[in-house]
Amino acid sequence: MDRIKVIEVKEDVLANNDRAAQALRDRLHDQGTMLVNLMSSPGSGKTTLLAATLDALRDELAIGVMEADVDSDVDAYTVQRHGAKAVQLHTGGMCHLDAAMTEQGLRELGIEGLDLVFLENVGNLICPAEFDTGAARKVMILSTPEGHDKPLKYPLMFEVSDLVIVSKMDVAQHFDFSLGELEKNVRLRNPNATILPVSAKTGEGMDAWYEWLRREVRQWKA
Repeated sequence: MDRIKVIEVKEDVLANNDRAAQALRDRLHDQGTMLVNLMSSPGSGKTTLLAATLDALRDELAIGVMEADVDSDVDAYTVQRHGAKAVQLHTGGMCHLDAAMTEQGLRELGIEGLDLVFLENVGNLICPAEFDTGAARKVMILSTPEGHDKPLKYPLMFEVSDLVIVSKMDVAQHFDFSLGELEKNVRLRNPNATILPVSAKTGEGMDAWYEWLRREVRQWKA
């Protein structure tokens, strides 16, 4: 009986995706548009954070948003009401976006003249961390009700993120959450990640988030 040939499909898929993602990143850099991959679990407050961000920065930066979900278009309509150019991406049941899907979304969005594009990825702490979308920066949101142990349970998400936003700080006292323990756990996975505690509801820490975005866009365009 002939020996069965075994092909490591995932490795090939990821390698091909990485090449496509880098090519997309290079094109976006040449064009002067910074893509931010915004990742989190469902219910972390991504859309609320985006709405506040659009209200604060829409007169300074031309911003577009790609909303990725398995179904529904409610989030795209929400950010559109806050002044962003928006498009809804349905993943057909997939729990993440890859570089090709992101590029398709950018074509539909139309990014001519945009300084900043947010990709609000599918709510999931596993799959989105595995696939490079071509984004210039990766931002992960952890809400305080989720607990400070998540970096230990979902290490890759924290390892790949440039910035960890700790959201819903206004309710942290009602949960078994320690910002100090969260920071320690993040540092175990990613010593270089920036950590910003915020509340989009009260405005706590949001100015630091806006300044981070301004700085990163300036550096990307330089």
